[in-house]
Amino acid sequence: MKITDVEPIVLRVPEVDVSRADGTQDAFLVRVHTDEGVTGIGEADTSPYVARTMVEMPSSHAVARGLRELLVGESPLDVGRLWQLMFHGSDHYGRGGAALHTISAIDMALWDIAGKIAGVSVAELLGGRRAESVRVYASEVMPETPAGARAIAERAVERGYTALKLGWGPLGRDREHDVALVEAARAAVGEEPELMIDGGRAYTVESALDLLHAVEAARLYWFEEALQPDDVEGYALLSARSPVRLAAGEADAGIMPFRALAERGGIAVLQPDLGRCGGFTVARQIAELARERGVEVVPHCFSSGVLVAASLQFVASLDHPTFSEFSVADSPIASGLLAEPFVLRDGRLDVPRGPGLGVELDEELVDGLRAR
Repeated sequence: MKITDVEPIVLRVPEVDVSRADGTQDAFLVRVHTDEGVTGIGEADTSPYVARTMVEMPSSHAVARGLRELLVGESPLDVGRLWQLMFHGSDHYGRGGAALHTISAIDMALWDIAGKIAGVSVAELLGGRRAESVRVYASEVMPETPAGARAIAERAVERGYTALKLGWGPLGRDREHDVALVEAARAAVGEEPELMIDGGRAYTVESALDLLHAVEAARLYWFEEALQPDDVEGYALLSARSPVRLAAGEADAGIMPFRALAERGGIAVLQPDLGRCGGFTVARQIAELARERGVEVVPHCFSSGVLVAASLQFVASLDHPTFSEFSVADSPIASGLLAEPFVLRDGRLDVPRGPGLGVELDEELVDGLRAR
């Protein structure tokens, strides 16, 4: 079996609000085609137009290769070797950022193919399926007002979610307003559901501590991305004094940043995005790191159902699966891209049982959103 094409797909809703930290307004998908008719699907949570260029571009020299040129003619089942081929072939413009994001999408598609050929789900390829369903938390951008936070929280509970995360938006501008937003969300979800807050990198160590002590009664499950992604020393200071567990890692790619967060930053919840970190190939290294360090792994996932499926497969393979993220943003990319959408049952989503990722695209919707 040989790869015949790597097809980049850019999706975009008609109107994009660039003031919102909302990754459901556009998306980058990739299909890896083979000469035996088996196709893999992957997704990167990145700038779709940059990712498309990295796939399609003609190579400049030995370490500035177009990813399609690198892969056509190779065996899709050589997943680990192809990851290294892409990583070193993009050395001149990559080693992180959008290049690793794009490699993540292709790696995901290769694992999808491997599962389809073997007739098993990706979770089984990753070492064993330990869960048939995964608890998910509803995830949405923090609105501007406490009334808006209450409305989102009430809607999440009504729909059957048992956990909620709100983040970014106005957080970090004013302490008293932040407190009001968090308290409104907790009051609306009630006593039992878990509540997570994503700080959107808007805080210093001291301002984060100030907020967390002010909202201790809200019993946050975690406080996410308080600081800038590379501020490992800041996270170490914050984690040593925080009354709340800290979560981070969604912006990182490759194993080394996660190792730094776990070993030096005091991060209790690692959050690899399967569409950024390096795909399943790196995610399973992160799972092993988490096992060694005794920390929780909950993947970041704020895009389409393809990334949701990948995240569920990953979580189902963990020794101690807890949560996966599920965007409730009002976007056709978030809610409608799959031929068979996910259905929430008792606050959980079933892990697809079909081979590979176990999902197929709604081709009509993909064609309608596809940016030419």
